[in-house]
Formats: sequence, structure tokens, C-alpha cells
Amino acid sequence: MATALAGTTQSPAHAAPAAAPAAAPAAAPAAAPVVQTVVSGLSYPWDVAFFKNGDMLMTERRGTMSLRTAAGTRSVLNAPEQYDVFNASEAGAMGIDIDPTTVHTYFYTCQSKQSAGQAVDVRVYRWRLAADNRSAVRDRTVLTGLPITSGRHAGCRVRFTPGWRITLGTGDAAVGTNPQSRASLGGKTLRIDPLGGIPSDNPYAGWVGPSRTVYSYGHRNVQGLAVRPGTTQVWSQEQGTYRDDETNLVTPAGNYGYDPVPGYNEQVPMTDLVTFPQAVPARWSSGPTTVATSGITFLQGSAWGRWNGALAVAELKGQGVRVLTLNAAGQVTRQEQIPLLDNTFGRIRTVQSGPGGALYATTSNGTNDKVLRLAPYAPPA
Repeated sequence: MATALAGTTQSPAHAAPAAAPAAAPAAAPAAAPVVQTVVSGLSYPWDVAFFKNGDMLMTERRGTMSLRTAAGTRSVLNAPEQYDVFNASEAGAMGIDIDPTTVHTYFYTCQSKQSAGQAVDVRVYRWRLAADNRSAVRDRTVLTGLPITSGRHAGCRVRFTPGWRITLGTGDAAVGTNPQSRASLGGKTLRIDPLGGIPSDNPYAGWVGPSRTVYSYGHRNVQGLAVRPGTTQVWSQEQGTYRDDETNLVTPAGNYGYDPVPGYNEQVPMTDLVTFPQAVPARWSSGPTTVATSGITFLQGSAWGRWNGALAVAELKGQGVRVLTLNAAGQVTRQEQIPLLDNTFGRIRTVQSGPGGALYATTSNGTNDKVLRLAPYAPPA
């Protein structure tokens, strides 16, 4: 029987087992998602918008406009012209958006105007921000004549949409004939260029009068607008009556079927497919109850996991943020609440995607309102 000689190497068949590799250090657990308060002490903040450098503009319904730098310094803008905001009921300084073709200059607001304490209309202004970030001046009245009565159902969301266009979501001013009348700018989505001109591909561009701005009609009170990433699709959000809040995909010349007549009859369907068989059905509806939906935005970034590309919907009465997962055809395949924002901060008016894909939300409680920030995180499967 052969044996290994002293000082010789053993064959592989008899080699000593190799030492096991050192175990890799355990990965640190992912930080739990948290909601940060970005700004507090506000009064009905309505909308937020971001410059390319991360600075944030915001409106409060009473007429105040503020800028918060990416470094965290906030200044209330000196804007004396805001004395004429009609702040009553649901009206005031509402939607805001930034011209994406400018670096840090022009922004737009949709707001109600008063004269001698009486409501005049809802209108769109262009503003020029001063270089010191402390003041802004109106340098153009872009659109006038959006209807207003008491301030109820005043709209008004403003968003830049593909082709350097501005799309507006308006309210019906609680006037029953407005949604179906294309001579009224109430209860519509409107589409203009940033100087107030009429895009040649608007569905009623060849008509005479205000109808030329109309893009879709038959709406009650359009509170949210958002462009689906990677597409030219514009989505809108409406508050229902006592039921049927709606998420809609906006189509040119689409009739969305709201016709609250005679008088102002809020018992009619939000989308009346009997009276208007060609009306555009909602992509999502709250059903027999209302959660009073408002602003919308698309979640963006792989850090959101399966929520990447989903639609976030602010809820006032529902006091939270709903996430609607859409398939490629734009059908809702799943709905759920964001747990960290559910029944915790009160009424949520606006949601907006911000720097790094974070979700920003504004509360609408009337006392110590806030702008909140939720960093992207992947929800459970």
C-alpha cells in the first residue's frame, strides 16, 4: 500500500479541505420611509412647482406666493399685484406651473380676480421672478373670462403639456349650463400657448370666440392635470358630487358627460351615458361615495418599484393619497393608499413629483398647513 513520503505533496484526492470564505457582512437594512415636513405654518397651500435647480414655488389660496430654495431657505414673494385675488369659498390663488423653456424666470398662475370686493373672473397670469428670488411681477395677462360666482367650483389647475402648450382644468362655477356649453370656459379643459394664443390643432380652433380654447368639455370641476411620462397623454382629475370622483384620459373634443340641469342639479350622473351615448367614460371612479379627489401626478423613478409610472391622486375628504397602477392601455389594474399619508395629515390638496422623484403633497386644513415630502420607496408586492 503506497504511502505519502515525508516532505512530498499529497495528491488532490487526499488534499485537506480549503478554508471556507469569510462571510460577507450583512447588508444594512433599508431605511424606513418617512414623511418630511418641508414647509409649515401655511394657509391652504394650493399648488407647488419646481425650477430645474430644485427651487420650489408655491401658492396659498389667500394670494401669497413663496419660493423655497433647494437649500431650504423660504421667502414670501413681494408681489403687490396680488391684492386683487378673490379669496372666497374655493377660489383664490390656485394652480401654478413653470415655463420649462426658461431657466429661472417665468411662471404662470391661475387665480380668481376681484374688484371692489366682487368676483370678476378666473384668469391666467404670467409672472417674472426677480433675480434675488424675493419678488415677482405680472408681465402678461394670458387668459381671462373663466367663470366665477361665489367661488364654488373655481377650478383651476395649470400645467405645461407637450408642444409647449398650457392646459387648464376649470370648474363649472356651479352654473348648470356651463359644462355642456362650448361658449363657456367653465367645466372644461382648455389649451392655449404660453402667450395666450390658440394652437392650430385645438379641436375648435376655427370657431369664433372663447370656444377656440376648449379642448374637452362636460366636466364638473377639474382639480388635477398631469402628463403621463413617455407619452403625450394628459390625464385629469375631477371631484364628484356625492359620488363618482373621476380620473380621466383627456381626448380632444371629448364630452365627459356632466350636464347638471335644470338649475344646478347635482343628482345627475358625473358621466351621463344615457343622455350622451358618446360621452368619454372615466378610467377610474370612486363609485357610490366621494373622497373629494384633487391634484394628481405620476410617480417617476425605479426607486418606486412597482409604483414607478403609477398615478398618485390627492384626496381631500379621503385624507390621503391613492395610487392607481395603469397598464400600457391606460386601464387601472390596481388601486391602493400610500400608508404613510393615509389619515395622518388631514386633507391633501395637491401632489406633485419633485426632484429625485420625491412626492410632494400639500395639506388643506386651514390651520398650520404644510408641504410634505415623501422620498421614493418600493411598496410591498
